[in-house]
Amino acid sequence: MKTKTIANIVVFAALTIILNLWGPKIPAPYLTFLKYQIWEIPIVTAFLLFGPIVGVLIAIANTLMLFIVYPGDLPTGPLYNLAAVLSMLFGIYLIQKILAKSFGKQNEAIVATSSTVFGIVFRVGIMTIINYALLRYPPPVGYNTPEVLILTWLPLIGIFNATLALYTIPLGHIIAKAVRSAIKTL
Repeated sequence: MKTKTIANIVVFAALTIILNLWGPKIPAPYLTFLKYQIWEIPIVTAFLLFGPIVGVLIAIANTLMLFIVYPGDLPTGPLYNLAAVLSMLFGIYLIQKILAKSFGKQNEAIVATSSTVFGIVFRVGIMTIINYALLRYPPPVGYNTPEVLILTWLPLIGIFNATLALYTIPLGHIIAKAVRSAIKTL
């Protein structure tokens, strides 16, 4: 791995970790154990700027740091976060592979919109399966949640995942575009 790539990973991982630990945390009004945060934006930005490997490595670095410093209310919470981020990045990746070559630079809005939709669909879909499968177990895996409560929570968790991705992915695109533009002018 090139020195420049390692430096990008370190910088974006540090930004992600700082925002995760000390950035704003707004509880979702419908399930207060879910928190709206902005730490995923640098991961999406780096993913778009430097490619999927860099984005995934930053997400993993963030997860490892959370295990060390603050895993959250649930000891395996960082793994839930990682699954949510990776599933969202996979949706973005699919669109980047499918549409980016077809539309190129002239229709960045179509690519950004489509990657947001795919990111949301993959994040909500995969996290619904994971939450349905794991929330029923006692800590550290789940919350020992009864089936009826899981079925009540799943749509709300889906709304949370969708709305979080709904601002994270477009902001990642906007910041990546701004960074590319700034680099060109230098």
